[in-house]
Amino acid sequence: MRFSFVLPLAFVLAAASVGAQQPAAPVHEAAYAFVAERTRGLPGEVDIEISPLAADNRLPPCAALAAFLPAATRPWGAFSVGVRCEAPTAWTVYLKARVRVEADYLVLARAVRGGQILDAADIESRRGDVAALPADLLTDPALALGRPARFALAAGRPLQRRMLRVPAAVARNSEVTVVAVGAGFAVSNSGRALNSAAPGERVKVRLSDNRVVVGTARADGKVEIGD
Repeated sequence: MRFSFVLPLAFVLAAASVGAQQPAAPVHEAAYAFVAERTRGLPGEVDIEISPLAADNRLPPCAALAAFLPAATRPWGAFSVGVRCEAPTAWTVYLKARVRVEADYLVLARAVRGGQILDAADIESRRGDVAALPADLLTDPALALGRPARFALAAGRPLQRRMLRVPAAVARNSEVTVVAVGAGFAVSNSGRALNSAAPGERVKVRLSDNRVVVGTARADGKVEIGD
């Protein structure tokens, strides 16, 4: 005698979904696109490497992926980029990333004394991965020529802004304009600088509502806060 069973459709679909998992490619693509957008505008040739999500992951399939950077993470050098699922099931993964930026930067062609004024014979250009070098690295000779060295410097050292005496763009206790810049918007506010800073240096500003923000001093005396 032969028996046949007809299973309910809902049961069949549930059984089929037990082995379903998140494909690795969309997660990698979301992370790559996010980092590419964040590094757009960096000087030089940008090379992005992002490790793939494990193919044997046990994450449920996602219909809405969103990439992000952990707090205080810069999108160059070695870092982690997060990808979260917003629907239908919430989960978050972190992928290892590395961004190399091949560009020209300045090095000292010869040793200089503390207080010595730099001229064209003191500096030379070198090409390399600036993402692996200090953040205040100088790439424009105009920012170095005619500036006195703060202290004695050895030949071959990458030239950083902190090594030179640069006139302050923002003075401590002065009223400054704070410009917040993001994707598709720019707003301004006013506040009082809590420290002096040369162009490109960090400066703390107390706003009118007593909040303290940290931004970058610009040559025009304004303080810029990125997104």
